[in-house]
Amino acid sequence: MSEVTGKTFDWSLLRRILGYTRPYRGLFLLGISMTITLSFLAVVRPLLIRYTMNNYVHATNISSESLFSHHQLLIFCLIMLSLLILESVLQFSNGYSTSLLGQRIVRDLRLQTHKKIIHFKSRYFDQSPIGMLVTRVVSDIEAINDVFSQGFVVIAGDFLTIIVYLFAMLWVDWRITIIVLTTVPIMFFATWWFKNAVKASFTDVRNRVSQLNTFVQEHITGMKIVQVFNREKMEMDRFRDINGKHRDANIRSVLYYSIFFPVVEILVSISLGLLVWYAGVRIFDHFANPGDITFFVLLINNFFRPIRMLADRINTLQMGMVSSERVFKIIDTDYVIEDKGKAASKNLEGNISFRDVWFAYKDENYVLKGISFEVKAGEMIAIVGATGSGKSSMMNLLTRFYEYNKGEILIDGKNIRDYDLQALRSNIGLVLQDVFLFSDSIFNNITLHNPEITRAQVEEAAKAVGAHDFISRLPGGYDFDVRERGGMLSVGQRQLISFIRAYVYNPRILILDEATSSIDTESEILIQKATKLLTKGRTSVVIAHRLATVQNANRILVVDHGEIIESGTHQELIQTEGHYKRLFELQFKGNDVVMN
Repeated sequence: MSEVTGKTFDWSLLRRILGYTRPYRGLFLLGISMTITLSFLAVVRPLLIRYTMNNYVHATNISSESLFSHHQLLIFCLIMLSLLILESVLQFSNGYSTSLLGQRIVRDLRLQTHKKIIHFKSRYFDQSPIGMLVTRVVSDIEAINDVFSQGFVVIAGDFLTIIVYLFAMLWVDWRITIIVLTTVPIMFFATWWFKNAVKASFTDVRNRVSQLNTFVQEHITGMKIVQVFNREKMEMDRFRDINGKHRDANIRSVLYYSIFFPVVEILVSISLGLLVWYAGVRIFDHFANPGDITFFVLLINNFFRPIRMLADRINTLQMGMVSSERVFKIIDTDYVIEDKGKAASKNLEGNISFRDVWFAYKDENYVLKGISFEVKAGEMIAIVGATGSGKSSMMNLLTRFYEYNKGEILIDGKNIRDYDLQALRSNIGLVLQDVFLFSDSIFNNITLHNPEITRAQVEEAAKAVGAHDFISRLPGGYDFDVRERGGMLSVGQRQLISFIRAYVYNPRILILDEATSSIDTESEILIQKATKLLTKGRTSVVIAHRLATVQNANRILVVDHGEIIESGTHQELIQTEGHYKRLFELQFKGNDVVMN
């Protein structure tokens, strides 16, 4: 959960938010100018009504030359109607322009945040709940729009409107003004209390929303685990608790609104009552005109309305700033993969060299200890070992998902950190045990929306891999929607899709990480065929539990507790009493023929 400053206004943060208006300076200035114009226009109609009533509706000491004129009354009515239409147009334009400005800034912020997230190190995602990141990118950034549509521009306009109203009321009759504004101190106190109370409840609501998103995302993704272990009731109880806290936070904010607005209405009514009492006495004594009284009746409501809305808008602005602080915390996180390399890799041969590489996911708890080996271009090397021995960690370092602590990793004699990251990864193909497919068509999951890869190339690759027949039988063929995470396909089918993906991208280095560990025999035969096809002519690193898939490797590395304990060909290793031979005998116990 992100921490916030807790300040009423963080001016440095507000300045940073306003910095995003620079590309839209014209739209921003237009919104400010219309806000100022509306603040001054707001008092013009009440003043015209006062003037009209005093001079044309109820005039005292009227001479024969200045008798009531229908024509002049009509003119003033038309002027007031025109002002009303003008105000309506300006209010629409102001609301639209500020909302448009907010949405454009939201778009820019969301793009910037997403760009930062996709360049984070893998370790960041190991430590950060996905639901929290979803909340930051979606809900929190959307709340920043309120900073512009309902925030500081509107608040500044409200303050200016209050000042204009106050001067107009004092100019018309300062005595009545003092009488009707006796409730204002109470109003400001109620507004201050409401602002602080709602701020706390809104902060709580945002935190509860983040918790809800995190919980729902994790548990829908892992629903099979919940169901297979009969944890539905327990997880439902946990969700009920989180959801209840979210409800309680919202109810607290509703309670504060329910108290504040009736109090405001009572204070407005008291002001009106004081006006009626005092004005009635002054009219009776001929010290006040009906137009003046009408003016004050209109302005009391107009004067208290921005005060009434001020607390809500300040909280809206404040919550937008809280959300922006959380978003900026992600943007400011210096946890991206360092990409200072300039070397291109268009003509990469594929020679790989690990030289005394040490790596730890945390502190100095090393999972790789002094790893050294060489792979020549075009060779196939296999890495075997128990779960947690460090096999996949080695490949995570080669692809720069993680950074090694000590030692050196070279490709074609050059440190991988000297390569441009995008260029480096464009030459490495990765096929994982847990294949991730997006909720999209098979074709798009293979090409990843790369316009340079044609349908003909995809079909040719599918035929070569042996997946064309099963894809053709699906409704829509290559346009079949596999749904979220490829849920409409079997494990073996998803694995074949990942092989096609690697094939069409034609990498110089291919990594197969446990690619046949969770599939049926029929799919395994197809994948072994695809493996031979993919590894031909390119440097290949195969990580496997099933030793039948690695017997043809040029060299096999046996890893245990982060160290290479054996190295050699299949024939060399089974002739030596060691770890590999024991693994082989366990897997093929009872078979008389040694597989080659």
